[in-house]
Amino acid sequence: MELIRGLHNLRDRHRGCVATIGNFDGVHLGHRKVLAQVKAKAAALGLPSVAIIFEPQPREFFGGDSVPPRLTRFDEKVRLLAAEGVDRVLCLTFNARLRQMSAAEFVDELLLKGLAVQHFVVGDDFRFGCDRKGDFNMLIEAGKRHGFSVEHTATFMLDGDRVSSTRIRQALLNKDFALAERLLGWRYAVTGRVMHGQKLGRQLGVPTANVRMHRYPCPLRGVFAVHALLGGERLQSVCNVGMRPTVNGRQPVLEVHLLNYSGEEIYGRLMRVEFLHFIRDERAFDGIDALKTQIETDIDHVRAWFDQAARD
Repeated sequence: MELIRGLHNLRDRHRGCVATIGNFDGVHLGHRKVLAQVKAKAAALGLPSVAIIFEPQPREFFGGDSVPPRLTRFDEKVRLLAAEGVDRVLCLTFNARLRQMSAAEFVDELLLKGLAVQHFVVGDDFRFGCDRKGDFNMLIEAGKRHGFSVEHTATFMLDGDRVSSTRIRQALLNKDFALAERLLGWRYAVTGRVMHGQKLGRQLGVPTANVRMHRYPCPLRGVFAVHALLGGERLQSVCNVGMRPTVNGRQPVLEVHLLNYSGEEIYGRLMRVEFLHFIRDERAFDGIDALKTQIETDIDHVRAWFDQAARD
């Protein structure tokens, strides 16, 4: 799969394709349905398939800290899109220039001059352009004038409701990891590099691997039983996601204590953390000693959960 960063990196060889556009946060079952439409049409026309995404996502550009947390960060999203067999991903930088682009400019610069789209798959409620005058009907009319066809996206339903990123976030908020996995089509996880932290866990006798969160927080908070995937190993672990109020933390962190691990140094290595079971909410404790006692209790609870899961 080819990743194209920005309109300015489009070349003549990128012209002529079947495309769709969206945030694709989570690349869930609904997104996969859309991508299947795109790939099927691309195969029928003998053209490459293209998924157009934004970085940052438009709601992040407009909403700042008030926007909901992402299900997938950029690199994970691209990996999932590649796994779905998309030929190309075009990532548009959502900035002031793109925000000010009119609906007519969007069609002219992106669909016609940039990609020479032959078939475009979008939701029938899709709106675009700084004046929000661009809609599905406008695309239909533009297609008639310029020789491309437009198709609305298929809706994927599960248990009577539409599969959406919002529904998945709600499942995670409810700590319903089984439902989140059914909607996503993959076990919810956070992937990142292990970085150096304050070494507080090591001082408490429970060393932790801090996974870099960048600027996008995890949609979960609290303590969890997790699998930490490190290289070819799947390690039973305890994970804390939150602000660490007992030590006056100022930024959300994701910390993983690997149970029964005595391997090599892991700083700088890529770790994937799969969430399995909720243990407790994050809260402040009356000092480090109380925190240490609770951490030991959390570890006991996680070990007991893994033991029970192995018996079930």
